[in-house]
Amino acid sequence: SGYKVVFVPFSGGKPNGAPVDVLTGFLNKDEKAMGRPVGVVNDQRGGLLVADDVGNKIWRVTSAKAAQ
Repeated sequence: SGYKVVFVPFSGGKPNGAPVDVLTGFLNKDEKAMGRPVGVVNDQRGGLLVADDVGNKIWRVTSAKAAQ
């Protein structure tokens, strides 16, 4: 849709599984864009930085810590 960030697993240089949503919520309930991811990069601490040209923000996404 262009309004979410997905992960696609690869094996041997080819897609090997279904896409998994990583970051969503850029469209409101009326399908109006509240943001739009246009670029992604990993930072030095392992986070995913996502540039949003509608919201004029850079989002930092990290994984949740496992429950003990």
